[in-house]
Amino acid sequence: MITYEEVRVPVTGGELTVLRWPAREPGAPVVVALHGITANALSWGPVARLLDGRITLVAPDLRGRAGSSALPGPYGIATHADDAAAVAAALGGPGRVVLAGHSMGAFVTALAAVRHPERFGPLLLVDGGIGFPAPTHLSPDELMTAVIGPAMDRLSMTFADRAAYRSFWQAHPAFADSWSDEVDAYIQRDLTGDEPAMHSTCRIEAVRTDGIGLFDEEVLTAVRKLPVPATLLWAQRGLMDEEQGLYDEDRLAAADLGGTRLTPVAVRDVNHYTVLTGDAGGKEIARRLVDLAGA
Repeated sequence: MITYEEVRVPVTGGELTVLRWPAREPGAPVVVALHGITANALSWGPVARLLDGRITLVAPDLRGRAGSSALPGPYGIATHADDAAAVAAALGGPGRVVLAGHSMGAFVTALAAVRHPERFGPLLLVDGGIGFPAPTHLSPDELMTAVIGPAMDRLSMTFADRAAYRSFWQAHPAFADSWSDEVDAYIQRDLTGDEPAMHSTCRIEAVRTDGIGLFDEEVLTAVRKLPVPATLLWAQRGLMDEEQGLYDEDRLAAADLGGTRLTPVAVRDVNHYTVLTGDAGGKEIARRLVDLAGA
């Protein structure tokens, strides 16, 4: 793991906690990176290491999570997009910066580029950003179960200590063969409270609002209105390491992306999590961020 700085950026309602991995050389390009719906900024730790100081990587704990859990609502994808623009303005330097996002963060990335075209240059979407209309027969709670299922359940659980939380995650199929000190640091950043009743920092209201918001028309159509080029790196395998990922060639064809500024690229032999936290996916992300940033 490499050293990062923890800084605060003023946003509506308070301050957003942001992790910053500085580049080796002054004046290097800045990339802003956004995490998933129940994740935190340290999910980008492996990518930061693989960037090897070629660019400055800036990753906020999104509102309602980890170091930003105390920030009040309103929550939602549009609020996160506006917060991302505030981070870019505060830490990105002059001009537009590259914006990247994983999972829900990819949806935020697309919407942020549409809402704040003056702030962001090329985009990198990692296994997210292309959505599909919600089934009309599902209630909001049923919809949330369909979207993130076990992850939502975890937010109401308690854990005796940090070792118990580690064991919980090590049993997750996505991490069974991909555990590392970086993954451990990332999941431990999510844990708070006192033994023997520690719990996730994620505010359930924030996660619920954001999850339902993924089906908002403004969010679903953002990838069709991008003012800048974007690349989608999609994982071959799914959230539970199942063979069917969130995307595949057929689903992307059904999304009818012709005429958009989005280019899908498959990343083989990774799942929804390890595309970001594993070396194979992390190297691909780091390489593309360096290219996009012109470092």
